[in-house]
Amino acid sequence: MNLTKALGSVGGLTLASRVLALVRDTLQATYVGASFASDAFFVAFRLPNMFRALFAEGAFSAAFIPMFNRKVGEEGELSAGIAFAEAALAVLLPVLAIFTAAMLIAAWPVTAALSGGFTKQHPTHEQFAFAVELSRWTIPYLMLISLASLLGGILNSLNKFWVNAAAPILLNIAMVGGLWFFHGADAYQTARVQAISVTVGGAMQLVWLMVACRQAGVSLKLRRPRFTPDMRRLLKLILPAALGAGAVQVNLAISTALAGGLLDQGSISYIYYADRLNQLPLGLIGIGLGTILLPTVSRLLSTGKYDEAMDTQNRGIELALFLTLPATVAFMVAAQPIIRGLFEHGAFKAADTVACSWALAAFSVGLPSYVLVKVLTPGFYAREDTKTPVRFALVSVVVNLVGNLILIPTLHQAGAPLATAISSSVNVAMLYWTLRQRGHFMTDARLRRRIPRLLLAAIAMGVALWFLGPLFNPYLTGSIVRRGLALMAFVSGGGAVYALACFATGAYRLSDLKTLLGRRRAGKPTGQEQL
Repeated sequence: MNLTKALGSVGGLTLASRVLALVRDTLQATYVGASFASDAFFVAFRLPNMFRALFAEGAFSAAFIPMFNRKVGEEGELSAGIAFAEAALAVLLPVLAIFTAAMLIAAWPVTAALSGGFTKQHPTHEQFAFAVELSRWTIPYLMLISLASLLGGILNSLNKFWVNAAAPILLNIAMVGGLWFFHGADAYQTARVQAISVTVGGAMQLVWLMVACRQAGVSLKLRRPRFTPDMRRLLKLILPAALGAGAVQVNLAISTALAGGLLDQGSISYIYYADRLNQLPLGLIGIGLGTILLPTVSRLLSTGKYDEAMDTQNRGIELALFLTLPATVAFMVAAQPIIRGLFEHGAFKAADTVACSWALAAFSVGLPSYVLVKVLTPGFYAREDTKTPVRFALVSVVVNLVGNLILIPTLHQAGAPLATAISSSVNVAMLYWTLRQRGHFMTDARLRRRIPRLLLAAIAMGVALWFLGPLFNPYLTGSIVRRGLALMAFVSGGGAVYALACFATGAYRLSDLKTLLGRRRAGKPTGQEQL
């Protein structure tokens, strides 16, 4: 499989989804700003975000895809995989129904736990009841996205990556439509519209994947639940993988709760807006690579192609760093201009921009590690080892908790993101060291040569952005057209400097660019690089 081509397909659709998400967040900042209403919505939205990461982008896929592929490979027929998927659906559906009902009943304590009770904000009874109401509107999304993840896992196993990658676009369309057409007269009414649109978007995602599966010849029938050995193994793999794949989301939930309990009104919103920008490269690169690498590596391992599997992982890390390092440096040195151009309008003020920029800069410290977690964990999941990543995830959760308690009182809204970044870096270090010790992964000469050169290119871009920022600042406020054009020019200028620096440092050559674009030069191998 051409990894770059596959990532381009998945990444392009993920980028479209993330751009829509930025539109959504820009409208959210304009109509709701950074207030108790926005904090309440972001707390309600935290749970659906966690489940999307744990199931749609993590645990279920990590456990389901290797087993589905093995069933098809052992019997040589797709029908064997479909039968396995039907058995999984029969077990998953009642469990999800019961869990969703329980969460709806327990919405009050769940909201209190996710928000730290908004202790520092001293909400009235009516305000907290409003936050609970928003949670009840978003909770049904948990069931919808979990069922969608089953169908998405089937489509990924059939190499139809783009269909699953397009599904989140529908969620963002629903939320943007809600804000644009149905925003209320005040922040509270608009927050309620957003909460309702989350579940509407989840229903749209599920219908989209159901139609796509039917067109691919896959039509799942409901069966009576049976806990066969396969189902017991699937559940055994899912439970630890949920924590292993969702360490970042668990850490963000802890950070949100501590911020709600220890910081002033608007702090949860600052952390959320900063995280959304941080999620743009993560969604484009990390999730896309993770989606592609798991079925690819598991298929190569199942056929004994161990060298190809290791080469695929090396190229995955190479692509991850090539695309992630410039984003990391940009968010560090140009956080204020970026946030000003995107969010400083309407209810979102200049003081909010400054506060939010510190959170973004802190988040960006861990951006490479957030992506590398997605690249390295398939090395475990493809071998049906979900226990090792969960042990490391639990360690990172403890590191995050301690970091939050130390950093939030001193660095305020930047403390929680920095603690999350540190904990993710610890997680990556443990994943990499273990794969290396087991002989499951070794960095090759090509990767070792490129990493320092990519870092130099990213630093050169950062210097350019530092000097360009003051020149663009006057144009990053005002109408959305003016802000958009100025921000595009600012980011494009930085990207051009990075591209030139990559060639100047030798991180990439013209021949490498042709390889990435899928063009092969006659008489020369493209699988190896001349060192």
